[in-house]
Amino acid sequence: MELESSSQPRLAAGCRWAGEGENRTIVFPEGALRLEQTARVVLELCDGKRTFDEIVRELERAYDKSDPATIRRDAARFLERLWQKKVVEF
Repeated sequence: MELESSSQPRLAAGCRWAGEGENRTIVFPEGALRLEQTARVVLELCDGKRTFDEIVRELERAYDKSDPATIRRDAARFLERLWQKKVVEF
């Protein structure tokens, strides 16, 4: 499956957040994943309501010193890797 502008990423069935703040972790059937700053921000925006375009716009506002094309590319690669690990759905 390919991530599209209109895709609405969300945690996959069986995955959930655990912990708080900097220690938030994604728990899934095969293990757990601790995400660092930007990765955590991206995944926190994946609520199944926002489209990928909306997520990218929010990231562009939050990281306004970064190149928008790089933000989009990096976010897409990150979410596609999580999809391959069955952590997100879109």
